[in-house]
Amino acid sequence: MGTPVFAVPSLERLVEHGYKPMAVVTGPDRPRGRGRKLSPTPVKEAALRLGIERIVQPASVKDPAFAEAIVALAPDVIAVVAFKILPPAVYMPARKGAFNLHGSLLPRYRGAAPIQRAVMAGETETGVTTFFLKTKVDTGDMILQWPLAIGPDETAGELHDRMMDLGAKAVLETVRRIDADAATTQAQDDSLASPAPRLFPEDGRIPWQRPAEAVHNHMRGLSPYPGAWTHHGEALLKIYRSRRATGSGAPGAVIEAGPRLVVACGEGAVEVVELQQQGRRRLEASAFLNGYYLPVGDYLV
Repeated sequence: MGTPVFAVPSLERLVEHGYKPMAVVTGPDRPRGRGRKLSPTPVKEAALRLGIERIVQPASVKDPAFAEAIVALAPDVIAVVAFKILPPAVYMPARKGAFNLHGSLLPRYRGAAPIQRAVMAGETETGVTTFFLKTKVDTGDMILQWPLAIGPDETAGELHDRMMDLGAKAVLETVRRIDADAATTQAQDDSLASPAPRLFPEDGRIPWQRPAEAVHNHMRGLSPYPGAWTHHGEALLKIYRSRRATGSGAPGAVIEAGPRLVVACGEGAVEVVELQQQGRRRLEASAFLNGYYLPVGDYLV
């Protein structure tokens, strides 16, 4: 069960190693792209390419007909990668259990945005966890955990792509253990839990009043989605890449504007490396400044 690109390598690796699913569950086809053409999910596209003909696309995971369809399949194992929160009636029919792949070292960063939240918090390490599903989200007994370092300037998008590959290996190893009746588990310590709630566009506003380290982490943690943003006058600017810089000034003040773009924070400063004016292309800062008037002394708010 999965929908986005993140789940595709897990499906591919299972098939490659002889664990071809009897069925794939994914989201409904939806309008996508500029033409709003009805298109399949990345997981459905991969399933068809891999020769998996039985594809279930529930409009709602709470629909009793969906649970009935899963019961009819009589699955041994249900593997969940980047899918919706499932009611027990959907995952309980799995004879050997249903497990989920989560993008953190649980119980830390339980929730919908563990990759972004870890980067935003300035973590230097995260990882993947597989665990058996329970009614309460992200709380089930853990099967395996594999760590993954986070680079000091790495964006959430870059970490996502590396974690996608590590996660696929973890899914395969978890299925192997379950298949061999060798899936030992460990309960999560709820006292160590931390949340990773869903992100919304309004969460992207850059907090220039915070120290430079926190501002840098905010920018890279929200890159590329939903994007860290700020205003210069009436213009909306999204910042996708930054690095630490020397300098000081009032929070949000532009203290260098060519060829580098450096902005003061509550403490210290950051260099904006890549950004985008709304409706325009993403550009390196030097190219951006060649076509956009942003003088020293102006403010980003």
